[in-house]
Amino acid sequence: MTGADNLDGGRCAVLRRGRLVTRITLVQGDITEQRVDAVVNAANSAMLGGGGVDGAIHRRGGPEVLDDCRRLRASRYGRGLPTGQAVATTAGRLPARWVIHTVGPVHRAEVDNSALLASCYRESLRVADDLGARTVAFPAVSTGIYGWPLEDAARIALATVAGAGAAVAEARFVLFDGTAFEAFQGVLDGLEGGEGFGGPES
Repeated sequence: MTGADNLDGGRCAVLRRGRLVTRITLVQGDITEQRVDAVVNAANSAMLGGGGVDGAIHRRGGPEVLDDCRRLRASRYGRGLPTGQAVATTAGRLPARWVIHTVGPVHRAEVDNSALLASCYRESLRVADDLGARTVAFPAVSTGIYGWPLEDAARIALATVAGAGAAVAEARFVLFDGTAFEAFQGVLDGLEGGEGFGGPES
């Protein structure tokens, strides 16, 4: 995996695994403004909108996103979307083709939910591959009201995406503020140095 500054002033790294090439990019900004194939929404299990990233995506995406979510609740997800799973809807008025909704776990010191957080990223990439999406924008799942510490969330997110073997060309992490960006950048620098995962396959 090799790194460089990207044109947006962020950080990017290129991960090569066999024939798959995935660019991992970090940018500070608004996820609802990303012109990508798919935007990942840090949703709640009800899938009917909420605060933070979830509320912003529903507001910008408009009623089409909510209508799709209601259809899913009325069919496949009557009890809500389970934690760690992912499902796609239209992106409505967002500058993307799809929204991939995933439900992150609440951080609890007495319970290790890291596998569920990793599943959010892995399942989102699986859905993206099923859709044929080439570019995917991720938020820092579970780091808002769900309380996941930023550095640990960054480690789980980046290591999972790096090891997923997805076909997407770019996995873009869109961080809301400088604190989150710096946390993810520090972890990404470590991954580039071979720390925290087994290293890319060439």
